[in-house]
Amino acid sequence: MTNFAELTGRGVITLSGTDRVAFLQGLVSNDVTKLEPGRALWSALLTAQGKFRHDFFLIEDGDRILIDCEGGDRLMDLGQTLRRYVLRADAKLGVEPALHCFALWGDGSKDPLTDGTIDTLAGGVLYADPRLPAMGYRLIAPADAARPWLLDHGATERSRADWDAHRIPLGIPDGARDIQPDKAILLEHGFDELNGLDWKKGCYMGQELTARTKYRGLTKKRLLPVRLSGGTPEEGSQVLTPEGKDAGTLFSIAGDWGLALLRLDAVKRKAALTSGSTALHPEIPDWITLSD
Repeated sequence: MTNFAELTGRGVITLSGTDRVAFLQGLVSNDVTKLEPGRALWSALLTAQGKFRHDFFLIEDGDRILIDCEGGDRLMDLGQTLRRYVLRADAKLGVEPALHCFALWGDGSKDPLTDGTIDTLAGGVLYADPRLPAMGYRLIAPADAARPWLLDHGATERSRADWDAHRIPLGIPDGARDIQPDKAILLEHGFDELNGLDWKKGCYMGQELTARTKYRGLTKKRLLPVRLSGGTPEEGSQVLTPEGKDAGTLFSIAGDWGLALLRLDAVKRKAALTSGSTALHPEIPDWITLSD
């Protein structure tokens, strides 16, 4: 069975022009030359100092690239930032307000939608989430066409909270909700293991800090799923050790699960972590490898 949820709060930027690939290649963390029909890339735009600014999915759609990104003010900031670097490149940016983003995920049974064995609807793009197979598929399409198409194909509509309850135990961040702009480092948030950056591509903005963090073993924190017991704190709450020392920050929450950016020394010594009256129990997914 396929579940789907409309990802309200996201939007779509379009990039066209003969230089569209070369333009992005010098800016983002992944290798844009690897884009091809049916294969999306998860990538990030960093500051010149190597700190996180935006993350997004890149999808080839004929003679343009679709950028599945956070919406609202975050979309406008991303668009304005990209526009500053266009200069003389043949690259034209636009916004597609009619296109909406949907997440599709299954329950483990064989299903035409989650197996990707059927064609997408006219005017829409269906693609596998490139981070983890368990994250299923994503659909970009006009909302008035996508919802009946999904229902006609046997999918069940769920809430955004249901989607959070699926992704959070897997340790998957949700943009600026879990990754602090102008502060976060990619390797703290799984971009390496989740196929969000390419170590063999040429230079891009912020590459030097990212490479130095990896090769010098400077990752001191990781975003990890945590089980919550004894109450539900607010998102953004501080996490403490039994000694009252800072151990990190709790970000998105769904039910008795949350995502927290935690100090690795506290995690490795299995310190009893709390946020207010709530106990946090880190659960490390198989895809995460903690540095020594």
